[in-house]
Amino acid sequence: MSLVVSGISHHTTEVDLRERLAFSEARIPEALAVLREKFAGAGVVILSTCNRSEIYINHASESADLHHEIRQFISEWHEIDESEFTHGLYELEGKEAIGHLFRVASSLDSLVVGEGQILGQVHDGYIAAHQVQATDKIINSFFQKSFTVAKKIRTNTRISEGKVSISSVAVDLAVSIFMDLSGKTVLVIGSGEMGELTLKSLVEKGAENVIVVNRTKANAESLASQYNGEAVALSELDDHLYRADIVISSTGATGIVLDQEPVQSALKKRSQTPMVIIDIAVPRDVETAVNELDNVYLYDIDDLQKVADQNMDSRRDELDRCLEIIDEGVAQFHRWMQTLIAEPTIVSLSKELNAIRMRELDKTLSSLDHLTGTDKEEVEYLTKRIVNNILQKPMTQIKQEVHQEDHSTVLQLVRRLFGLKEST
Repeated sequence: MSLVVSGISHHTTEVDLRERLAFSEARIPEALAVLREKFAGAGVVILSTCNRSEIYINHASESADLHHEIRQFISEWHEIDESEFTHGLYELEGKEAIGHLFRVASSLDSLVVGEGQILGQVHDGYIAAHQVQATDKIINSFFQKSFTVAKKIRTNTRISEGKVSISSVAVDLAVSIFMDLSGKTVLVIGSGEMGELTLKSLVEKGAENVIVVNRTKANAESLASQYNGEAVALSELDDHLYRADIVISSTGATGIVLDQEPVQSALKKRSQTPMVIIDIAVPRDVETAVNELDNVYLYDIDDLQKVADQNMDSRRDELDRCLEIIDEGVAQFHRWMQTLIAEPTIVSLSKELNAIRMRELDKTLSSLDHLTGTDKEEVEYLTKRIVNNILQKPMTQIKQEVHQEDHSTVLQLVRRLFGLKEST
């Protein structure tokens, strides 16, 4: 039994590779089906966000084989040669894999440490897999435990205090450039959760003129109305772009939303007045060639790292306490997983002793016809108690032994001593 994770994140790769290896939400069920077919009987979850793409698998195969097969899957699914992404791929197993997910869910591995959005994304990734029956007992418990650990960290530490979202960092960057947002026009492309969080932060910083752009104008209107803003359909973006001093884009589009030509046209209409564009989407919304234009300052999600690091300084003392909670959670979950290794042997031992009990009980009762029904029940209950008492200490000891490094020797010895078959 191997529990592994293979993936990339903002820690290991640049945004251009992350966007190539991102899983679109619409195709995740299909990808899960392919993985389930590839690893029969496996539990699988895919987690794909703007900062990471990860595959979690529990399977009977050796971990090295699992990682090899996952690399092949990633290569085939994204139509990219392994040599182009293996340098940034982390492949973890056992305690390392457990600790990784716990850190991710608790936002300790996020670009903005302490941000709350990642827990929802981990939950959504798990639910998506669970709904298509791609998970198993261990994966279910694994992700449920990660939610418990994350909640404990948010409740018992101050890691989430202050500016702890990608959107707030993006707004801080805009403020650092303009100093004062009053009188500035802000155009937000995308009306999803990230767009709404960004807009909320902008208004709190003093932005007065807001334009919300969305593919569906009705969705833009719903969000814009909450902040006295103006709604524009994505098809009309080019007509309104020149009005924006700050553009923040965070759509879920799979391709470019804003390319160089409309930005160049907007600059001419603005008489070359500077424009800041912050692209916090992965895959990226804004064509990188936009950065070649004069008087345009384009930042993508990797550029937010410096601001995020500054925000982390005030909460760095909380990290030690968070990591203690993570370590406690990893130890608890790993002990539980180790206990599962003993289950087949324990089940087989119980079945074997109870089979002996039933055979001998039937022989005895068949020769004691004078006993009443109540008497026979008492005798049967007595045999159950005897077997359960015999089993109690061996079962406890077997569960303790599997926590040792070489647990297989003990389990093999028990099977040989009692002539046990593997239990399924």
